[in-house]
Amino acid sequence: MALAININDLLNKQKIESNRIEFKKGWNPGSIYHSICAFANDFDDLGGGYIIVGVDTDDKTGMAIRPVEGVPIEKIDGILQEMVAYNNKMAPYYLPRTSVEEMDGKQVIVIWCPAGSYRPYSVPVNVTAKGSKEYFYIRSGTSSIEARGEVLVELRELANRMPFDERGNSDIQLEDISLVLLRDYLVKVGSKLADEVITTPLATILDQMELYTGPKENRLLRNVAAMMFCENQNKFFPYTQIDVVTFPNGKMKDPNNFTEVTLKGSVPQMIKQTMDYIKSNVLKEHVRKVSGRQEAERFWNYPYDAIEEAVVNSVYHRDFLQHEPIEITIEPSGISILNCPGPDRSISKEDIEKGDMLKSRRYRNRRLGDFLKELDLTEGRSTGVPTIQTKLAENGSPRAIFETTDDRLTFLVTIPVHEGCNESSETDILGSETKTKSSETKTKSSERSSETKDLIIDIIKQDPHITAAEIAMQLNMSSRGVEKQIRKLRELGKIKRTGGRFGGYWEIVILDKE
Repeated sequence: MALAININDLLNKQKIESNRIEFKKGWNPGSIYHSICAFANDFDDLGGGYIIVGVDTDDKTGMAIRPVEGVPIEKIDGILQEMVAYNNKMAPYYLPRTSVEEMDGKQVIVIWCPAGSYRPYSVPVNVTAKGSKEYFYIRSGTSSIEARGEVLVELRELANRMPFDERGNSDIQLEDISLVLLRDYLVKVGSKLADEVITTPLATILDQMELYTGPKENRLLRNVAAMMFCENQNKFFPYTQIDVVTFPNGKMKDPNNFTEVTLKGSVPQMIKQTMDYIKSNVLKEHVRKVSGRQEAERFWNYPYDAIEEAVVNSVYHRDFLQHEPIEITIEPSGISILNCPGPDRSISKEDIEKGDMLKSRRYRNRRLGDFLKELDLTEGRSTGVPTIQTKLAENGSPRAIFETTDDRLTFLVTIPVHEGCNESSETDILGSETKTKSSETKTKSSERSSETKDLIIDIIKQDPHITAAEIAMQLNMSSRGVEKQIRKLRELGKIKRTGGRFGGYWEIVILDKE
């Protein structure tokens, strides 16, 4: 079986946390099955782990020693046959996935242990001995230890806490899975499975990726399969979308003047579309001359990495059972991201308001997080809030604000605009040096502006219900530019807005040409 992740990333402990990877110099089934059991129990909801046999480690750094030790080729078949017998000694039965990989000219055995669907699991203290007593094991840092006392009680309670994204869904069929999205993901993470997508049955590929659950007679695709690889996941999770609403003059000051864009698709598609839109229409680099200094001060109205982290986390931690979209509101003062529901009650409201670190041991979408980590979209391990605050600080921006309601029904993240971004001090950097406009340039600019206004009026005349974003697409302009022209047309009294946000339309008041 080929891995759904690149072997080099495992050896270098990239994309996967170090406490989810264990190196073994040689085949030691007693110790190895303690770790298999611990990864299957997945006490901290991290997504299981990987054991790589044939790799020694540096005692100081814990990193793999290269070249690897390897496993003698003549012993590999015997080890895999032994594992068939040892798997039957786990209670309930658990089947780790194995893959023989070549590294540094030698063979290593990778044992992938995804979080089990029927935890808690136990295993004999020594799988090679008869009548050996069984124990439950969990991960503690980079070690596998026996679960005792309150920890064991909590582990047993996990049987009723199957994360939503790992549950089977009888509505998801093979034809709902996009081969294009699947292969694109496998290529991006460097998986050998990417080469097998065309020649191997889709069901086999998905099974190798641990995207099926249930008995052989009733195999069900997990919810995460649709989240990641279905172009229309709204079919299964209604209103799984991101609504980006822009109020150019502010929501309170001018509530009827706005544009709205709805972004749908798989989770990676939604994230990419959202960030592409924000990057093209919102993010600006600014230059401010400082008296007495030769170099100008440069900063962004919003740092890209902070916005991306907030967007990714809003999708990662959302409740897909709630039929509410993620709403991103863009105003002159800042960007806010509203998500449903809020953080679980293990995180105090005081910690939320401090906005330093929100650490939860229970994730709504554990497996989805694994996929996003492998795509380098998130790091997990409760690093989202610190990352946002760090990137804002590096840009010189105010800190982000995190809010939730008493009933934890919503979660609001507000990212303020950089304090230096105002009309008088702004100079946009668009890839070339800014030049002083001559009177001739101003004249040509005025002419282009007049032509644009005429085009907008013609478009509105054909479709009064059209949005500013749709006009921008037709004119191949930025939404910000179109909004500016619409604002001028309203100020000139040539058009007006009738109706509210939903169901409203534009009305042309004067049709004379400038």
